[in-house]
Amino acid sequence: MIPKFQEFDRSQLEILPLASRRHDLTVANILPIKKSLPVRKMFRIIASRLMAANDQGASVVMMMGAHVLRSGVQRYIIDLIEKGLITCVAMNGAGMIHDFEFSLIGATTEKVATYISDGHFGLWEETGRVNEIVVKAAKEKKGLGEAVGCVIEEERFPYRDISILGRGYRKGIPVTVHVGIGYDILHEFPNCDGAAFGAASYTDFLRFARCLENLEGGGVMNFGSSVMAPEVYMKALAMVRNAARQKGKKISKFLTLVCDLKRLPRNYHKEPSPDHPDYYFRPWKTMLIRTIEDDGISFYAQGSHSETIPQLWTAVILEMERGGAKIDKRE
Repeated sequence: MIPKFQEFDRSQLEILPLASRRHDLTVANILPIKKSLPVRKMFRIIASRLMAANDQGASVVMMMGAHVLRSGVQRYIIDLIEKGLITCVAMNGAGMIHDFEFSLIGATTEKVATYISDGHFGLWEETGRVNEIVVKAAKEKKGLGEAVGCVIEEERFPYRDISILGRGYRKGIPVTVHVGIGYDILHEFPNCDGAAFGAASYTDFLRFARCLENLEGGGVMNFGSSVMAPEVYMKALAMVRNAARQKGKKISKFLTLVCDLKRLPRNYHKEPSPDHPDYYFRPWKTMLIRTIEDDGISFYAQGSHSETIPQLWTAVILEMERGGAKIDKRE
Protein backbone atom coordinates (compact mmCIF):
# COMPACT_ATOMS: atom_id res chain seq x y z
CA MET A 1 0.00 0.00 0.00
CA ILE A 2 1.35 3.44 -0.98
CA PRO A 3 1.41 5.89 1.95
CA LYS A 4 -0.77 8.97 1.51
CA PHE A 5 0.51 12.17 -0.06
CA GLN A 6 3.75 10.78 -1.50
CA GLU A 7 5.02 12.32 -4.73
CA PHE A 8 6.47 10.63 -7.78
CA ASP A 9 10.28 10.75 -7.86
CA ARG A 10 11.14 12.36 -11.20
CA SER A 11 14.83 11.49 -10.86
CA GLN A 12 13.90 7.98 -12.03
CA LEU A 13 13.05 9.19 -15.52
CA GLU A 14 15.12 8.37 -18.60
CA ILE A 15 15.21 11.31 -21.01
CA LEU A 16 16.32 10.76 -24.59
CA PRO A 17 17.65 13.16 -27.26
CA LEU A 18 15.26 14.37 -29.94
CA ALA A 19 17.52 12.80 -32.55
CA SER A 20 16.26 9.38 -31.42
CA ARG A 21 12.59 10.30 -31.93
CA ARG A 22 10.62 9.48 -35.05
CA HIS A 23 8.87 12.73 -35.98
CA ASP A 24 5.42 12.88 -37.54
CA LEU A 25 5.87 16.37 -39.01
CA THR A 26 8.78 18.25 -40.58
CA VAL A 27 9.25 21.59 -42.30
CA ALA A 28 8.22 19.82 -45.50
CA ASN A 29 4.68 19.87 -44.08
CA ILE A 30 4.65 23.67 -43.75
CA LEU A 31 2.45 25.06 -46.50
CA PRO A 32 3.69 27.72 -48.92
CA ILE A 33 1.63 30.90 -49.07
CA LYS A 34 -0.73 31.06 -52.01
CA LYS A 35 -4.22 32.35 -52.58
CA SER A 36 -7.06 29.96 -51.81
CA LEU A 37 -9.75 30.67 -54.39
CA PRO A 38 -12.67 31.06 -54.57
CA VAL A 39 -13.02 32.76 -51.20
CA ARG A 40 -16.14 32.07 -49.19
CA LYS A 41 -18.34 35.14 -48.80
CA MET A 42 -18.11 34.83 -45.01
CA PHE A 43 -14.36 35.36 -45.07
CA ARG A 44 -14.68 38.41 -47.33
CA ILE A 45 -17.05 39.97 -44.79
CA ILE A 46 -14.76 39.09 -41.89
CA ALA A 47 -11.66 40.39 -43.66
CA SER A 48 -13.36 43.72 -44.35
CA ARG A 49 -14.44 44.08 -40.74
CA LEU A 50 -11.03 43.11 -39.37
CA MET A 51 -9.28 45.60 -41.62
CA ALA A 52 -11.69 48.29 -40.47
CA ALA A 53 -10.90 47.31 -36.88
CA ASN A 54 -7.21 47.63 -37.63
CA ASP A 55 -7.75 51.09 -39.14
CA GLN A 56 -9.53 52.14 -35.94
CA GLY A 57 -6.78 50.76 -33.71
CA ALA A 58 -9.03 48.07 -32.22
CA SER A 59 -7.68 44.69 -31.13
CA VAL A 60 -7.77 41.71 -33.45
CA VAL A 61 -7.00 38.54 -31.52
CA MET A 62 -6.26 35.08 -32.91
CA MET A 63 -6.65 32.13 -30.53
CA MET A 64 -5.67 28.61 -31.53
CA GLY A 65 -5.32 25.00 -30.57
CA ALA A 66 -2.05 23.17 -31.18
CA HIS A 67 -3.37 21.40 -34.27
CA VAL A 68 -3.27 24.72 -36.11
CA LEU A 69 0.52 24.50 -36.08
CA ARG A 70 0.36 20.83 -37.03
CA SER A 71 -1.67 21.78 -40.11
CA GLY A 72 1.27 23.73 -41.53
CA VAL A 73 -0.31 27.20 -41.80
CA GLN A 74 2.42 29.09 -39.94
CA ARG A 75 3.41 31.23 -42.91
CA TYR A 76 -0.14 32.54 -43.33
CA ILE A 77 -0.38 33.55 -39.66
CA ILE A 78 3.09 35.10 -39.66
CA ASP A 79 2.22 37.15 -42.75
CA LEU A 80 -0.93 38.47 -41.05
CA ILE A 81 1.27 39.44 -38.09
CA GLU A 82 3.73 41.15 -40.42
CA LYS A 83 0.92 43.06 -42.10
CA GLY A 84 -0.16 44.35 -38.69
CA LEU A 85 -3.62 42.81 -38.82
CA ILE A 86 -3.24 40.63 -35.71
CA THR A 87 -2.54 42.37 -32.41
CA CYS A 88 -2.40 39.27 -30.18
CA VAL A 89 -2.02 35.53 -30.68
CA ALA A 90 -3.04 33.13 -27.91
CA MET A 91 -2.14 29.44 -27.82
CA ASN A 92 -1.99 26.56 -25.37
CA GLY A 93 1.10 24.85 -24.01
CA ALA A 94 1.14 22.20 -26.74
CA GLY A 95 1.21 24.94 -29.36
CA MET A 96 4.25 26.47 -27.67
CA ILE A 97 6.00 23.08 -27.70
CA HIS A 98 5.32 22.49 -31.40
CA ASP A 99 6.54 26.00 -32.23
CA PHE A 100 9.73 25.52 -30.19
CA GLU A 101 10.54 22.12 -31.69
CA PHE A 102 9.78 23.20 -35.25
CA SER A 103 12.04 26.25 -34.79
CA LEU A 104 14.86 24.23 -33.27
CA ILE A 105 15.05 21.07 -35.38
CA GLY A 106 12.54 21.58 -38.18
CA ALA A 107 10.33 18.75 -36.92
CA THR A 108 7.77 18.02 -34.22
CA THR A 109 5.17 15.55 -32.88
CA GLU A 110 5.48 11.89 -32.08
CA LYS A 111 3.19 8.89 -32.33
CA VAL A 112 1.56 8.51 -28.92
CA ALA A 113 0.84 4.82 -29.48
CA THR A 114 4.51 4.16 -30.21
CA TYR A 115 6.07 5.99 -27.29
CA ILE A 116 3.48 5.67 -24.53
CA SER A 117 3.90 1.89 -24.45
CA ASP A 118 7.44 2.13 -23.04
CA GLY A 119 6.95 5.43 -21.21
CA HIS A 120 9.17 7.55 -23.44
CA PHE A 121 6.30 9.73 -24.67
CA GLY A 122 7.22 13.39 -24.29
CA LEU A 123 10.55 12.90 -22.54
CA TRP A 124 12.97 14.47 -25.01
CA GLU A 125 16.04 16.30 -23.82
CA GLU A 126 16.02 19.40 -26.02
CA THR A 127 12.31 20.03 -25.48
CA GLY A 128 12.88 19.96 -21.73
CA ARG A 129 14.97 23.10 -22.04
CA VAL A 130 11.74 25.07 -22.23
CA ASN A 131 11.35 24.41 -18.50
CA GLU A 132 14.57 26.34 -17.85
CA ILE A 133 13.25 29.22 -19.96
CA VAL A 134 10.04 29.21 -17.93
CA VAL A 135 11.89 29.42 -14.60
CA LYS A 136 13.90 32.39 -15.88
CA ALA A 137 10.75 34.04 -17.23
CA ALA A 138 9.03 33.79 -13.86
CA LYS A 139 12.01 35.33 -12.07
CA GLU A 140 12.13 38.20 -14.54
CA LYS A 141 8.31 38.60 -14.52
CA LYS A 142 8.09 37.91 -18.24
CA GLY A 143 5.27 36.25 -20.08
CA LEU A 144 5.68 32.64 -21.18
CA GLY A 145 5.25 33.40 -24.87
CA GLU A 146 7.61 36.36 -24.74
CA ALA A 147 10.34 34.34 -23.02
CA VAL A 148 10.26 31.41 -25.45
CA GLY A 149 9.98 33.73 -28.46
CA CYS A 150 12.97 35.70 -27.21
CA VAL A 151 15.15 32.57 -27.05
CA ILE A 152 14.04 31.44 -30.51
CA GLU A 153 14.88 34.81 -32.02
CA GLU A 154 17.99 35.85 -30.11
CA GLU A 155 19.62 32.43 -30.32
CA ARG A 156 18.74 32.36 -34.01
CA PHE A 157 17.11 28.94 -34.10
CA PRO A 158 17.63 27.37 -37.56
CA TYR A 159 13.93 27.37 -38.48
CA ARG A 160 12.83 30.52 -36.67
CA ASP A 161 11.26 31.81 -39.91
CA ILE A 162 8.24 29.57 -39.21
CA SER A 163 8.00 30.45 -35.51
CA ILE A 164 4.90 32.38 -34.44
CA LEU A 165 6.41 32.92 -30.98
CA GLY A 166 9.61 34.25 -32.49
CA ARG A 167 7.82 36.52 -34.94
CA GLY A 168 5.58 37.92 -32.23
CA TYR A 169 8.64 38.73 -30.12
CA ARG A 170 10.35 40.38 -33.09
CA LYS A 171 7.27 42.44 -34.00
CA GLY A 172 6.50 43.38 -30.40
CA ILE A 173 3.02 41.85 -30.24
CA PRO A 174 1.97 39.52 -27.43
CA VAL A 175 1.86 35.81 -28.18
CA THR A 176 0.32 34.51 -24.99
CA VAL A 177 0.55 30.91 -23.77
CA HIS A 178 -2.17 29.55 -21.51
CA VAL A 179 -1.24 26.32 -19.73
CA GLY A 180 -2.95 23.83 -17.45
CA ILE A 181 -0.61 21.94 -15.15
CA GLY A 182 -0.32 18.30 -16.19
CA TYR A 183 -1.56 18.94 -19.74
CA ASP A 184 1.81 19.13 -21.50
CA ILE A 185 4.86 16.90 -21.90
CA LEU A 186 7.01 19.59 -20.27
CA HIS A 187 5.36 18.81 -16.95
CA GLU A 188 6.83 15.31 -16.94
CA PHE A 189 10.43 16.52 -16.60
CA PRO A 190 12.50 16.68 -13.38
CA ASN A 191 13.30 20.34 -14.15
CA CYS A 192 9.65 21.42 -14.39
CA ASP A 193 8.66 24.11 -11.88
CA GLY A 194 4.88 24.31 -11.62
CA ALA A 195 4.97 27.62 -9.77
CA ALA A 196 7.11 29.17 -12.52
CA PHE A 197 4.66 27.98 -15.17
CA GLY A 198 1.82 29.48 -13.19
CA ALA A 199 3.57 32.82 -12.82
CA ALA A 200 4.67 33.15 -16.45
CA SER A 201 1.37 31.96 -17.90
CA TYR A 202 -0.60 34.22 -15.57
CA THR A 203 1.45 37.16 -16.84
CA ASP A 204 0.33 36.13 -20.31
CA PHE A 205 -3.28 35.95 -19.17
CA LEU A 206 -3.09 39.53 -17.90
CA ARG A 207 -1.50 40.62 -21.17
CA PHE A 208 -4.28 38.90 -23.06
CA ALA A 209 -6.85 40.69 -20.92
CA ARG A 210 -5.09 44.00 -21.60
CA CYS A 211 -5.55 43.39 -25.34
CA LEU A 212 -9.26 42.82 -24.80
CA GLU A 213 -9.54 46.25 -23.18
CA ASN A 214 -9.28 47.55 -26.75
CA LEU A 215 -11.74 45.04 -28.23
CA GLU A 216 -14.59 47.47 -28.98
CA GLY A 217 -14.83 47.53 -32.77
CA GLY A 218 -12.37 44.65 -33.07
CA GLY A 219 -12.52 40.88 -33.25
CA VAL A 220 -11.60 37.57 -31.61
CA MET A 221 -10.97 34.47 -33.72
CA ASN A 222 -10.76 30.91 -32.44
CA PHE A 223 -9.23 28.20 -34.58
CA GLY A 224 -9.68 24.72 -33.17
CA SER A 225 -9.59 25.32 -29.42
CA SER A 226 -12.61 23.77 -27.70
CA VAL A 227 -11.57 24.54 -24.11
CA MET A 228 -8.64 26.96 -23.72
CA ALA A 229 -9.83 29.69 -26.08
CA PRO A 230 -13.46 30.05 -24.97
CA GLU A 231 -12.59 29.78 -21.28
CA VAL A 232 -9.64 32.20 -21.28
CA TYR A 233 -11.55 34.62 -23.52
CA MET A 234 -14.65 34.58 -21.31
CA LYS A 235 -12.78 35.28 -18.06
CA ALA A 236 -10.68 38.04 -19.60
CA LEU A 237 -13.76 39.60 -21.19
CA ALA A 238 -15.53 39.63 -17.83
CA MET A 239 -12.56 41.49 -16.32
CA VAL A 240 -12.35 44.16 -18.99
CA ARG A 241 -16.12 44.69 -19.11
CA ASN A 242 -16.15 45.09 -15.33
CA ALA A 243 -13.48 47.78 -15.51
CA ALA A 244 -15.11 49.49 -18.51
CA ARG A 245 -18.52 49.63 -16.84
CA GLN A 246 -17.07 51.53 -13.88
CA LYS A 247 -15.80 54.14 -16.36
CA GLY A 248 -19.17 54.44 -18.08
CA LYS A 249 -17.96 52.53 -21.15
CA LYS A 250 -18.99 49.33 -22.93
CA ILE A 251 -17.15 46.57 -24.74
CA SER A 252 -19.88 44.99 -26.83
CA LYS A 253 -19.49 45.86 -30.51
CA PHE A 254 -17.03 43.36 -31.96
CA LEU A 255 -17.01 40.18 -34.00
CA THR A 256 -16.14 36.63 -33.10
CA LEU A 257 -15.14 33.88 -35.49
CA VAL A 258 -14.90 30.18 -34.68
CA CYS A 259 -13.38 27.75 -37.16
CA ASP A 260 -13.53 24.04 -36.34
CA LEU A 261 -14.32 20.62 -37.76
CA LYS A 262 -17.55 20.24 -35.84
CA ARG A 263 -20.77 20.55 -37.80
CA LEU A 264 -23.14 23.18 -36.39
CA PRO A 265 -26.70 23.90 -37.58
CA ARG A 266 -27.35 26.86 -39.86
CA ASN A 267 -29.05 28.67 -36.97
CA TYR A 268 -25.93 28.49 -34.80
CA HIS A 269 -26.84 31.85 -33.30
CA LYS A 270 -29.41 30.00 -31.22
CA GLU A 271 -28.06 28.27 -28.10
CA PRO A 272 -28.59 24.49 -27.89
CA SER A 273 -30.56 23.13 -24.95
CA PRO A 274 -28.65 21.88 -21.87
CA ASP A 275 -29.80 18.32 -22.50
CA HIS A 276 -28.12 18.26 -25.91
CA PRO A 277 -24.44 17.18 -26.17
CA ASP A 278 -23.64 20.23 -28.32
CA TYR A 279 -24.45 22.46 -25.35
CA TYR A 280 -21.06 21.49 -23.97
CA PHE A 281 -19.13 22.58 -27.04
CA ARG A 282 -17.88 25.76 -25.41
CA PRO A 283 -16.96 27.77 -28.52
CA TRP A 284 -20.59 27.67 -29.65
CA LYS A 285 -22.43 29.04 -26.65
CA THR A 286 -19.56 31.18 -25.33
CA MET A 287 -18.02 32.75 -28.41
CA LEU A 288 -20.84 32.62 -30.94
CA ILE A 289 -23.76 33.58 -28.69
CA ARG A 290 -23.42 34.71 -25.09
CA THR A 291 -20.56 37.18 -25.28
CA ILE A 292 -21.76 39.03 -28.42
CA GLU A 293 -25.49 39.22 -27.65
CA ASP A 294 -25.62 43.01 -27.20
CA ASP A 295 -24.07 44.63 -30.27
CA GLY A 296 -21.69 42.00 -31.63
CA ILE A 297 -21.74 39.62 -34.55
CA SER A 298 -20.43 36.06 -34.81
CA PHE A 299 -19.44 33.68 -37.58
CA TYR A 300 -18.80 29.94 -37.72
CA ALA A 301 -16.83 28.21 -40.47
CA GLN A 302 -16.58 24.45 -40.59
CA GLY A 303 -13.38 23.14 -42.10
CA SER A 304 -9.79 22.11 -41.52
CA HIS A 305 -7.27 24.76 -40.52
CA SER A 306 -5.39 24.14 -43.75
CA GLU A 307 -8.54 25.39 -45.50
CA THR A 308 -9.92 28.13 -43.26
CA ILE A 309 -6.73 30.02 -42.43
CA PRO A 310 -5.61 30.29 -46.08
CA GLN A 311 -9.16 31.43 -46.90
CA LEU A 312 -8.98 34.16 -44.25
CA TRP A 313 -5.53 35.24 -45.46
CA THR A 314 -6.69 35.31 -49.09
CA ALA A 315 -9.72 37.40 -48.16
CA VAL A 316 -7.45 39.90 -46.41
CA ILE A 317 -5.13 40.07 -49.43
CA LEU A 318 -8.05 40.63 -51.79
CA GLU A 319 -9.38 43.41 -49.56
CA MET A 320 -5.95 45.05 -49.55
CA GLU A 321 -5.76 44.79 -53.31
CA ARG A 322 -9.18 46.44 -53.56
CA GLY A 323 -7.99 49.28 -51.38
CA GLY A 324 -9.78 48.05 -48.27
CA ALA A 325 -13.30 48.48 -49.66
CA LYS A 326 -15.80 47.74 -46.91
CA ILE A 327 -18.32 44.93 -47.18
CA ASP A 328 -21.24 45.53 -44.87
CA LYS A 329 -23.30 42.43 -45.52
CA ARG A 330 -23.96 39.29 -43.51
CA GLU A 331 -23.72 35.82 -44.97
